[in-house]
Amino acid sequence: MISKVVTAVFRALVFAAAAVLGSHEFVEAGSEHSWLQDPNTHCRFVAPASLTAGPTFWTGTCTDGKASGSGMLRRRDGNRAGAAFFGQMKDGIPQIGVVDLGDGYRAGTFDQDDIGGRAESEPQVRIDAFRAAIEATRFVSAKYKVENNPGSAQLYETLAKTFEAQLD
Repeated sequence: MISKVVTAVFRALVFAAAAVLGSHEFVEAGSEHSWLQDPNTHCRFVAPASLTAGPTFWTGTCTDGKASGSGMLRRRDGNRAGAAFFGQMKDGIPQIGVVDLGDGYRAGTFDQDDIGGRAESEPQVRIDAFRAAIEATRFVSAKYKVENNPGSAQLYETLAKTFEAQLD
């Protein structure tokens, strides 16, 4: 009897924690990755490890329930924007792009659960990653412009120009 009560309380606490944190983490069958789910759209994705833990949101296309194409994964800390990945996703898995850590960038392909590990030493991969990030930030900027949010649209257009400067 006591073990049933403890189990029920534990499950309730886990559910409450998931609701508070926002993104739901789960392991998808046949995958070695930990998957997250956007709390608003329920789109699933794998976030690069350098985004760190926290509620994470996908801005982009969701095909068959998974993040796809150009877009942004943005971690949020309460009302503050946290680190973000800008780039290409395929079937919910990051392919190539840039993680903006606030004090620097990780650029490259997705390998061993993060962006830009061993690929950082290859100049063409780094260039391609920033090009993918530029495309993604412009996509996000256009989305905010259509939603009549000029402040966010300008923010992401400026970020695209910052990424372009990394190619010079």
